[in-house]
Amino acid sequence: MTKKTKLKNVLTLKEALVKAEENHFAIGSFSPRYSPMIRPILRAGEKTQSPLIIQISEKELVRYDVTPKEIAEEFYTALIEENITVPVVLHLDHTKQMSVIEEAIEAGFTSVMIDASEKELEENIKISKEAVEFAHTKGVSVEAELGKIGTTDFVETDKDEELYTDPQEALKFVMATNCDALAVSVGTAHGVYNVRQPKVDLERLIAIRDLTPVHLVLHGGSGVPSYMIKEATNLSNGGISKVNIATDLELSFLKSLGREERMTNEECKALPLEQLEVGRAAIERTVMDKIENFLGSANKTGVFDL
Repeated sequence: MTKKTKLKNVLTLKEALVKAEENHFAIGSFSPRYSPMIRPILRAGEKTQSPLIIQISEKELVRYDVTPKEIAEEFYTALIEENITVPVVLHLDHTKQMSVIEEAIEAGFTSVMIDASEKELEENIKISKEAVEFAHTKGVSVEAELGKIGTTDFVETDKDEELYTDPQEALKFVMATNCDALAVSVGTAHGVYNVRQPKVDLERLIAIRDLTPVHLVLHGGSGVPSYMIKEATNLSNGGISKVNIATDLELSFLKSLGREERMTNEECKALPLEQLEVGRAAIERTVMDKIENFLGSANKTGVFDL
C-alpha cells in the first residue's frame, strides 16, 4: 500500500479540524508509538464512528526505532484490510528537522508539525513559515507551536520548561506563517502527571481563540480530566479542536503485557501474536474510552462529506 492510493476518508488536518471546530468536539490525535498498534486505534474509531488522527513525533521515531515509511505503510494497509470508513489523518507530531518533514510527506503523511517553539518569536516564525510553504505545495497541512509545552517524560520534548502562549503573539504568528493549526501552551504537559496537576487556562484559551483564525491544538492530553477537555472544546468561538494522546496508550499497552519498560518497534513486531492481540485490545479499549468520555467525537462521522 502506498501514498498514491487515494482513499476518500484520508483527510488533511485542516479538512478534519474544520468540521471539529464547527461542531464543538475535539479529534483525538493518538500516537501508537509502535506500528502494530495502529490497527486497534483505527478499530476503535470505526466502532465508535469517530474521526481519528494517527500521529508520531520525531523523537518517537528515534526512540522506538521506526521510520515514517513504516508507519505510513502500516496505516494505509490497515485502512484497507480493516475496512476503515471513518475520517482519518496521518500526522507527524513535534518535529524540528525539515528532512524528517520531507520524509514523512513523501511517505504519505497528510499533516506535519514544525516545532520551533524553543526559538525566539521571529526565528520561530521564519522556520515555521518555511515548513508551511513547503508542505502546502504538497497539499499537506501544517501545525506549528507557540509557547513552550512542559513535559514530565521527555519523550516528545527535550525540556521541562513551560511558557504560556501569549494571545497577541499568537495573532502575529499565525498571520505571518499561514499555519493551519496552532499548538498552544495553556497548562497541560507531555507525559504522566505525578506531582504537578493538569489544568487548562480557559481565559487564555478564549483570548487566543478570539484573536486567531486557525484551529487550536492541546498537547499533553493524557491524564487531563475529561471536564477540562469538554470545557476547552465547547467554547462559543470554537475552542480546542485537536487533543494529543500518547502516554495513556503506551501505559495501557505495557500494563496489559505486564511490562514497564518500553520496547523498540521491532521488539513489538516480534511479540507472539497472542501477546500482540492482548496489547491491541488494551489500546482499543483506551481509545474508545477517550473518544466516548473525553473528546466528544463519537458518532461524528456524519458531519463529514465523504
